[in-house]
Amino acid sequence: MNKVFDNATQALDGLLSDGMLIASGGFGLCGLPELLIQAIKEAGTKDLTFASNNAGVDGFGIGILLESRQVKKMISSYVGENAEFMRQYLSGELELEFNPQGTLAERMRSAGCGIPGFYTKTGVGTVIAEGKEHKDFNGETYILEEGLFADLAIVKAWKADATGNLIFRKTARNFNPPAAMCGKVCVVEVEEIVPTGSLDPDSIHLPGIYVHRIIQGEHEKRIEQRTTREA
Repeated sequence: MNKVFDNATQALDGLLSDGMLIASGGFGLCGLPELLIQAIKEAGTKDLTFASNNAGVDGFGIGILLESRQVKKMISSYVGENAEFMRQYLSGELELEFNPQGTLAERMRSAGCGIPGFYTKTGVGTVIAEGKEHKDFNGETYILEEGLFADLAIVKAWKADATGNLIFRKTARNFNPPAAMCGKVCVVEVEEIVPTGSLDPDSIHLPGIYVHRIIQGEHEKRIEQRTTREA
């Protein structure tokens, strides 16, 4: 099975449909699958639900899909740094499902492991718990959270081999692996594809069994918050 494609458009061919749920990796501006997001914009796929730690920023990441009105709902844990997101949400144009950060990561990871639900103490006694099943374990109350099973996962890694074994760099490892796991199909963009067998097995962060399609590309290195001081 050949997993390597020439570009993002080819890698997404036949996978996109209006109204689908897409899990997207990234943490702030680190590890965003920017080439795949751009290809989704160009495809014009609409009414999308995105599960992602954040919504990018204005003009970058999922932010470009918000600007083109292709996203109808966000499942996120942090939505700052994006004025267009704020405008659409406050005007009622965009649905938002807030998740605690650890809960969102575990919802993705659990789905990737075939686990439909799990109990957590996070959110008990808050609006997060409203409408969810409560259960006591050893005198402590927990709420039931469901695994997040996505139609498509798009992620960014540092290196891959041709079979899809992945290595992430630093903060990009936060949400990309669980996002990759929870998609029925996972498409990955990487900075470098290396020969199969050249990666140290002990250094692989996500095995290729989760990965269906891979592209290599050039990526922008952005700084989310630049702090300087006078010399």
